[in-house]
Amino acid sequence: MTAAITPIDFFTKWGLEGTHFMENERQGAQAYFIDLCDLLYVPRPGSEPGYSFETKIAALGQSRGYADVSKRGCFAWENKAPGGNFDAALKQLLGYSLALHNPPLLIVCDRLNIRIHTHFTGHPSETHNITISDLLLSDSKRALLRNAWLAPENFRPKKTTRGITENAAHSFAKLADNLRKRGPQTSPEREQYAEQVAHFLTQTLFCFFAEDVGLLPDRMFERVLNNRYSMPSKEGLLPSEKLTRTLDGLFRTMLLGGTFGMDDVPWFNGGLFKKVNVPKLEITDLTELKNAANLDWSAIDVSIFGTLFERGLDPAKRSQLGAHYTDPATILRILEPVISRPLLQKWELLAHILQGLLAKSTKKNDKNYNAAYAQYTAFLESLADFKILDPACGSGNFLFLGLKTLKDIEHYIITEAEKLGLERPVDLCTSPANMLGIEINEYAAELARVTVWIGELQWRIEHGYPSKENPVLDTLDYIEHRDALL
Repeated sequence: MTAAITPIDFFTKWGLEGTHFMENERQGAQAYFIDLCDLLYVPRPGSEPGYSFETKIAALGQSRGYADVSKRGCFAWENKAPGGNFDAALKQLLGYSLALHNPPLLIVCDRLNIRIHTHFTGHPSETHNITISDLLLSDSKRALLRNAWLAPENFRPKKTTRGITENAAHSFAKLADNLRKRGPQTSPEREQYAEQVAHFLTQTLFCFFAEDVGLLPDRMFERVLNNRYSMPSKEGLLPSEKLTRTLDGLFRTMLLGGTFGMDDVPWFNGGLFKKVNVPKLEITDLTELKNAANLDWSAIDVSIFGTLFERGLDPAKRSQLGAHYTDPATILRILEPVISRPLLQKWELLAHILQGLLAKSTKKNDKNYNAAYAQYTAFLESLADFKILDPACGSGNFLFLGLKTLKDIEHYIITEAEKLGLERPVDLCTSPANMLGIEINEYAAELARVTVWIGELQWRIEHGYPSKENPVLDTLDYIEHRDALL
């Protein structure tokens, strides 16, 4: 092991106003990392397979680039000069993640600050911050950072996405119970009110998710719940009455886009906010909404959330788990032989042909390269035309997993084609338009649309793909409410 640099020497060299503080990103990146390894008594890059500087890789829509440091099974690391953009660096690492074998830790650093983002499957992401002062003064912080090299499993979050999902469904079930008990109890008013409640809760569900992934700015929905309704208004409206009016205004703004208070709200396409009819809320409803706001909605397991949410809305459905719910593992046993295996076999045959053409190519855009690229793009376009139909789609968990399967396949193919030397496309071909659903229950059809929307957005965020201009895709034409199955 190389002799360690002392904490005071490390700080004197790399700290604020240190001897190497003014070095730019390229000048300081590798020297800083080597000194950090020596400070922590961990191996330097190059000391073992799968651990190196400048791993060549590319993200979708970008030219070829390099991950600053990667250690297989441990982390991917992006260095910035002091004051660098951490969000942009994390987005870059997310784009590299699959090609780097999905490391459990994504780490961004500007020498003064080290930010560790956990990236374990089935767990919400957590963030750990370590400053250069911590490295100077805190043995425990240095020990924590050493785990990134020696014991990355120690960073695995205790919470699971399934647990968070169940807590969210529980909060919504209580809210639905409160609203339902205050509504009319005889038909047809009871059925109409139940639809009103279901539609409102679906809109609310999406707002929680939208703000946790940044589609609604600056945690707007949580601010609406927490900051504006502690006192009656000058007009004498109770806090719950003010909340009812404000949510009505927010939902209408989300339909068209525009300004809400001091915030700019984007246009949310897709039909979810075409009908706005917020039920009368009480202070107990506000309490449940605040409880739900405290959850990490970006970690919701979309493959099961729709079913859990649907059961929470109607007590009669709570005993129907076996009849309504097909678990993800069972669904994947259907998707693998019917979708994944045939498509990947076709790709393997095509990849062999492309490899032969590219072997004859002497430069980009010559005859052989263009022939290979044309066949490659035609294959991707065939994925865009691929349809998955669920004729009784319920709350959409089968459609969500079908979409995820297609996107995983396309992402894999793009990565493999890049290794062959083919240029990456600007964006993915697969989208919610690949999904077709029929459902006799109008509420379930609406919930299925939201499930697919959220699944699309989650997948793009998790894999570092750029957000689209319209934050919600229009799946209204693809998941339909029918009075009878076709």
